Formats: sequence, C-alpha cells, structure tokens
Amino acid sequence: MPASTPKRPRIAVLADSDTRWKWGALTAHRIAPGQSMETGPRESAQVGPALDGFLLRGRATPTPRQLEEVGVRADSLREVTAVEFLRTMAEEPYDVLVLALVGGGVQAMLHGLGRAWENRTARPVVVTGYVGVVYEKLADGLLLRHGADLVLANSRQDADRFRAVYEGVGADASSVTEVALPFLGGAPYEGEHDPYTVVFAAQPSVPESRKDRTYLLDRLVRHARKHPEREVLLKLRSKPGEHTTHIEELPYQKLVQRLDPPANFRLVYGNMGEVLDRTDLLVTVSSTAALESLHRRIPTVVLSDLGIRESLGNHHFVGSGCLASWDQLDAGHRPAPDEEWVARQGVVADGSYESAFDAARERIAKLLDRPGGLPPLAPYYTPVTAPGYLPGILARHHLGPDGTPLPGAPAADREPGPVRQIVRRAARGAYRHGVQRVAPVIRRMGEL
Repeated sequence: MPASTPKRPRIAVLADSDTRWKWGALTAHRIAPGQSMETGPRESAQVGPALDGFLLRGRATPTPRQLEEVGVRADSLREVTAVEFLRTMAEEPYDVLVLALVGGGVQAMLHGLGRAWENRTARPVVVTGYVGVVYEKLADGLLLRHGADLVLANSRQDADRFRAVYEGVGADASSVTEVALPFLGGAPYEGEHDPYTVVFAAQPSVPESRKDRTYLLDRLVRHARKHPEREVLLKLRSKPGEHTTHIEELPYQKLVQRLDPPANFRLVYGNMGEVLDRTDLLVTVSSTAALESLHRRIPTVVLSDLGIRESLGNHHFVGSGCLASWDQLDAGHRPAPDEEWVARQGVVADGSYESAFDAARERIAKLLDRPGGLPPLAPYYTPVTAPGYLPGILARHHLGPDGTPLPGAPAADREPGPVRQIVRRAARGAYRHGVQRVAPVIRRMGEL
C-alpha cells in the first residue's frame, strides 16, 4: 500500500499592508505544523501549507506591484472588509489564523472572532505579532494583541519585555512565544563585489521632515560623488501613490528630482533580500533591513547624523556597535557589530535560525490536538476593563462593543462591479493626494 499523503494544514493570513502581508505570509510558512526551515516559503505550494490570503481594505491595501515584490505565493488572495472576513472565518475551517495587522486591527478581530466563534471549540489557532523591531508603543501595542493564542516575539529581548508587560497588568503571558524575524535568510556575505555597492534603506516615515530627508539624500549623493568607483543605491519601499505600513508624505523620488546625482547613483525597488545579495555596505536610520543585513553579516551602519532618538527608532540600536555618521563612513569607518547584542535581537547569524520556529510549531500542534478543542478567545481589553477605549477601536472596524457587526457595515458580499471599482480607485487616489499634498500644506500653514 502506498503511504498516504499527509493533509496540508490550512492557514489564513489577514494583512493590512504590504509589509504586514510579507510578515504574515512568511510567518505562516515558518509556523505551519509539520513545516521545516528546509521547506520554506519559496518552495512548491504542495510542500507547505494551504495558504489563503486576505487583504483588509484600507488606505494601505497593497497594490499588485507591491505583492509581486514581496514574492510570497498564496493559494488564494483577495481583498475583504472586516465584516466579510469575520463571516468567512465563521464558515470556513482553518487550522491556523495569522493576524498581521496594526494593534487596533488585531484587537477588533479578536473580539469579532470571539463573537463569530461563540459556543464553538473547533476553531483555528490564532497567531499575531510584530513585523519587526518594537521600539515604540510597547504597552499599547502588546495589550491590543493580547487574546491571541500565540503572540510571537521576534527575539529573546522582545519575549522578555512582552512577558513583563502582560504580567505587570495581571494578564496571562503564556501566549508569548519566542521566534525570529521570518524573512531572514540569504547567502552570508563573502567579500566585496565589483563594483563595491552601498545601499541606503529608506523608510516611509523616518525621518518625517523635509529638512531631515533632504539632508540624508544630499549626504547619499555626496557619498556617490566622493566615491565614483562605487555603486550607490537608494532602496525605496514604494512608488509615489502607493502606501506601505506608514504614510510617506515626502517621497525621496520627488526630492531627488531637485538634485543632479552622478551616474553611479540609482533608485531601486524590489525584494530586499535580492538587493542585499549585491550589498557591501547597508546604511539606514532604523529600518528592519539592518537586521536582515546583520543576519547575513553584511557591514551595517545605523546613522547617528540626526541624533539617537526614540522618534527615529535608532535608539533601539544602542549597544549594537553599528551606530555611525556619514562623516565617519566617508572617512572609511566600518562598525563591527556586538555579537551579544545581535544574538538578543533574533538575528541568529550563528546558524541557529533553522530551529528558531520550532517552539511555535510545537505549541500550535499541541493546541490543535487539545482535548475538547480550544477555549474562547479572552483578550485583556473588555467592556469592563477598558470601557472608554475598546468601543472606539471596535467601531473603526464597524463592530459593536460585543464584537457584533454594526448595522450598515460594509460587507463586500460580492466582487465589486466595474463602476464600483472605478469609484473605489478614484476615492483612494483622492485620499492619497490629500495625505501627500494637501495635509502637509495645511500643517505648514498651521505652523506660521
């Protein structure tokens, strides 16, 4: 008798931006029961889990180009409203659900799912976490994620901090599970390329001001002029008009039009891993790309030019050994990362990455085999513990205080027709124009 083919686990991922889709989809492959690092997300779909992707409709819903850049394949992928997603979860049997959303979105879905799965034990294991470095709103973001079966921490340091927050408010901390960033990988750095390539990893909202962004761009162009034998790349997350996790009001593409960069300076898009394949020096303010680079042992610099400040996020890299200024880089300085700091950040450049998700997979397998099924979801925030906070979070997703869809909530029962698609695209365009053009002008007028 031929051996039976094991059933592929069914996993759903709900994401609200391109970066969260990347994190959620890659995490789904890493934590799938029976999955190993050898059969990763870029393997055949028949090897990994059956993955259904859901993109939460909003200002940052990824474009087809952004989804293609992420490079993670799904068995199905569609745009949904919160209410439509909840209806699907009430009807479809999944093994695991990954909520790759901003904190408020996670909290709303936990309450909505709790209502949809009321009096039901046969439900998916619910998993959530963070896309990258957690350097702001630690308590707020964590408590909004409380209630999931697993709250993933991307490093040992984060796991310790997460448990301390939960225990500090008397919430159950057993959901905290240490893993690593799911998108680490690629070949280790083996020496300089020809030409030597410097990459600046830009961020949509760090820094925010035109002055600071113009300064960084000017220094990058000056570095290219100072080193004509090098290739200097400005790695961008999105094209004008596209949104990512954060709003970008002053795209570098527009700022660079006022300069006259040399021939060895270029703007690049695409998958960060592929850009890192040819990188000799990665420079950033505080992008998670720094951790990807450190994982591959590529020389990495976190800029101190604008100060080391919480608002920039580069304070997270205190102790890393990677902080330096453009003046130091122009003079030939190359920081050496602190190995102990790197190990605590989930970078695992020591080769232990293959086992980083074992604990999460084992925990999910145990929950799926739990006698009598899974208990109801139990978020820390309830109408009793946060009566002045929770209702507003739920209302933003058209849910009432008990997680029930409000009357008139957009349900998206069917695919929109051609006219509705045109209207939706026009509305998004108007919104983005307002964010990128009108809002900055109004703010500047308010500062006069």
